[in-house]
Amino acid sequence: MAIYDPKSNRPEDFINHEEILETVRYAEKNKHNIPLINSILEKARPKRDGRGFHCEGLSHREAAVLLACDVPEKTEEIFRLAREIKQAFYGNRIVMFAPLYLSNYCVNGCVYCPYHMKNKNIPRKKLSQEEIRREVIALQDMGHKRLALETGEDPVNNPLEYVLESIHTIYSIKHKNGAIRRVNVNIAATTVENYRKLKDAGIGTYILFQETYHKESYLKLHPTGPKHDYDYHTLAMDRAMQGGIDDVGLGVLFGLENYQYEFAGLLMHAEHLEAVFGVGPHTISVPRIKRADDIDPDVFDNGLSDEIFEKIIACIRIAVPYTGMIISTRESQAVREKVLSLGISQISGASRTSVGGYGEQERPHDSEQFEVSDQRTLDEVVHWLMYLGYIPSFCTACYREGRTGDRFMSLCKSGQIINCCHPNALMTLAEYLTDYASPATKAAGLHLIDRELEKISQEKVKTIAKDNIRDILYSNRRDFRF
Repeated sequence: MAIYDPKSNRPEDFINHEEILETVRYAEKNKHNIPLINSILEKARPKRDGRGFHCEGLSHREAAVLLACDVPEKTEEIFRLAREIKQAFYGNRIVMFAPLYLSNYCVNGCVYCPYHMKNKNIPRKKLSQEEIRREVIALQDMGHKRLALETGEDPVNNPLEYVLESIHTIYSIKHKNGAIRRVNVNIAATTVENYRKLKDAGIGTYILFQETYHKESYLKLHPTGPKHDYDYHTLAMDRAMQGGIDDVGLGVLFGLENYQYEFAGLLMHAEHLEAVFGVGPHTISVPRIKRADDIDPDVFDNGLSDEIFEKIIACIRIAVPYTGMIISTRESQAVREKVLSLGISQISGASRTSVGGYGEQERPHDSEQFEVSDQRTLDEVVHWLMYLGYIPSFCTACYREGRTGDRFMSLCKSGQIINCCHPNALMTLAEYLTDYASPATKAAGLHLIDRELEKISQEKVKTIAKDNIRDILYSNRRDFRF
């Protein structure tokens, strides 16, 4: 029998099935153990020293106890702690991005995705470089600066060379004051050599969802195609890091399997990356399965309520305090509003999940990967965030200044990242307001910037930020960063 070992290079050791089952049993047994729950909460609280706040985080088993706890007052304490940690390390900044679907050709048989090979209803499409150019200009005209590339797995139609060419095209497009400054990539598991090529192409974060950590379920949900290989897929992040990509993003598709199992597996994967490479995931995404072309989410019997979903997000934030958390437009405005304070640090805006969707006046539905619940424009999302007291950030400075992987984490853990992130968020928001915002959004944003500038504690940083924002607003200068 395999034994749990986060340092192992074998998936059955670091995503150990028996350890997950024992973790779920332990959490259920101790969900009313108030002394234990109090000790876990105390361990997780931010501690202040001369450099700022720092957090110890939690093991997968400790976090599972918090997730299982159904004592109302303790659940409220869990939510309060998640908000405290979110504020301590991410403040009120929310990073904005958009997905860009390059191709929906796919050779896999994933039963939860409409791109699966047997679906003959969905129109298949692959963007040419000229079509990518039109899509990117449409995204730039909204104000986006950060994209996440998406494509089905098809070595003939979507070879790595096509992805690399597309990245080069995206970075080359300068339209008015628009520019895509960071391209994250969500493509199928590949080789160390190919990850090196992606790194050399200048990608930001490499994202790959495990979908489910339950191996037996995984094999049933991926009956055909290269993705059927559970071990190869699960080791993708190891190969990406070996290829020089030190910012990687994890995620599961909640609803495919028991959420307690997925929660433990997700945190064990993070522990593995920390143990082997010295740095955990840069981001964790929390998608839930949604309706799509020939996909009915009701056939999966592991759906979770909004209340459980919110608690999962809070417990992930407590367990891995320095990891960014992403929520997409799969979720409604109401759900997104609730979870922003609990741990989410990145959201998409004005997303279209069809190939070529941004170039169309009307939102196409015939080739969407999933239904988009939040269909507001980027301007509406930006205005909404500011109304809630958040700073919509279009910042990409850390990646472009080489603050990735362990360098980013060391700044974050020391509390020094706020001296970069806060002014960078304000400067990129000033760019958005000047170039793209509606009059009402611009007025609200300028008021927010004035208020937030006064929160910068270092006078030198505050002075530079004010001068740069003045140049953005009145001298048409762009791309300042700390």
